Amino acid sequence: MLYEYTEPILSEQGSKMRDIMADYISVVSHRLPDDVAKKLKELAKIEVDPLQQLVYDTMRENQLLAEKMKRPSCQDTGALQFFVRCGSHFPLLGELNSIFKDAVYRATKEAPLRHNAVQTFDEYNTGLNIGNGIPSVFLDVPDDSDKIEIYVYMAGGGCTLPGAAMVLMPGEGYEGVVRFVMDQMTSYGINACPPLLVGVGVATSVETAAMNSKLALMRTVDSVSPNANAAKMEHLLEDGINNIGLGPQGFGGKKSVMGVNVVNTARHPSTIGVGISTGCWSHRRGKIDFDAELNYELPLNEGVEL
Repeated sequence: MLYEYTEPILSEQGSKMRDIMADYISVVSHRLPDDVAKKLKELAKIEVDPLQQLVYDTMRENQLLAEKMKRPSCQDTGALQFFVRCGSHFPLLGELNSIFKDAVYRATKEAPLRHNAVQTFDEYNTGLNIGNGIPSVFLDVPDDSDKIEIYVYMAGGGCTLPGAAMVLMPGEGYEGVVRFVMDQMTSYGINACPPLLVGVGVATSVETAAMNSKLALMRTVDSVSPNANAAKMEHLLEDGINNIGLGPQGFGGKKSVMGVNVVNTARHPSTIGVGISTGCWSHRRGKIDFDAELNYELPLNEGVEL
């Protein structure tokens, strides 16, 4: 059965938010967030081998051309994912799913974005970049405010989507978490293009750990966990993964990662859930904050106006 899409009937404010989101999705596709761009410049100064320098020069040229031509910086524009914290009094809470889906539909035509939505089992591409369950919307309603925070993420077939998660027995301890992460980084192969942003989730089950690992990728590359023990794990894992020597695009080098972020939540005493997600050097992640009147801020994209 073919997937059919009917454009939703939105309120006037809903249509306005939809248009802003469509424009921002296009920006995310061709402009790296400020924290990632800054980190890549820092890492480029560390590598001295001519091949490594060539890779970083090519990355810079790629981003300059993407910005100049307003075209996606990677051919895989991913499956759009939205990580949302929305106050219960935000006036468009009830329209969010329709707003996000229609924004992706419009951005796909206007940016343009590659068509990446394949209907499972039916095995056909919808040609719309949307389908059953795509885009993915992960919604948290933490308070009674009238504001909303939205992370926009292009999760590609090389980065993030091929993550891994499992539940450890408590006797394995947090050393088991480190062992799992390092085993994944050295054995199953890294599909994402280094230097990587590595997200590690620690929680009570497979699904909560996996989600934490994705939320970890929403943090900026130089951020540090507020939990002292998690921050220590971030530091140790960053050193360990750098010592693998992946380097830019896997050609070898001193730095394999832009950073390692750990997000941890409470767990059952008999389980330690662990998940890992990896983001490419072209980490197409954005953040847009709205108030109730749809005034917006772009904290990761200084100087950008939609």
